Amino acid sequence: MRQHKDCNFSYAGLKTQVRLAIESRNLCTDDIPISSATEEDRQLRANIAASFQRIAVLHLEDRCQRAVEWALKMEPSIKHFVVSGGVASNQYVRAHLNHIAEKNGLQLVSPPPSLCTDNGVMIAWTGIEHFLAGRFEDPPPADEPDDMQYELRPRWPLGEEYSEGRSVSRSLRTARIHPSLTSMTKSSRN
Repeated sequence: MRQHKDCNFSYAGLKTQVRLAIESRNLCTDDIPISSATEEDRQLRANIAASFQRIAVLHLEDRCQRAVEWALKMEPSIKHFVVSGGVASNQYVRAHLNHIAEKNGLQLVSPPPSLCTDNGVMIAWTGIEHFLAGRFEDPPPADEPDDMQYELRPRWPLGEEYSEGRSVSRSLRTARIHPSLTSMTKSSRN
C-alpha cells in the first residue's frame, strides 16, 4: 500500500510476509509453546515479532503523517493529535506517533493505556458523535416486519469525507467497491 498516496492502510501484505517467513523457517508455533521451544526458536520468534511491529508502526507513521498534513491543510488551527483505542495502549506506537505530532507542532493526546482496550466503547462513542451531529435515522416502528433491511458498515469515520484526503494515485486494486449488505440482499432476490 505504500505506493498509494492516501491515508488508508492495510496490514494484509505484511501479515502474509510474516506467515511466509514463519513457514520458510519451519517454525511450529502451533505445536510447541514458547516455554518449550529451543533458545534458537525463541530468538527467531522474537525477531519476527519485533520486525513485524517495527514495519507495522513505520506504515502507521507514514499514513498518520499524511493524515496530519492533510488535516493541517484543511484546518490550520489544529493543535492536537488524538490517538485512542487498543493501538494507543502500545508504548512503542505512542512514542512514534508522538514524534509525528511534535514534528508537526501538535500535542499528542491519548487516554491512559488502561482505557485503551475496549473497542466496544469506541464504537458506542462513534454512535454518540453521529447522533449529536444529526447523522442518524429515526428508529423503526415497533410493528416493523422482521425482514427489514439495514445497511452495515465495517468502518464509519467520525469526520466529514473529503475526496482530497483519499488518494491522488489509485490503482485498480484499491478501487474495489464493497456494496452494502442491503443492496446485495436486494439484488439476490430479483
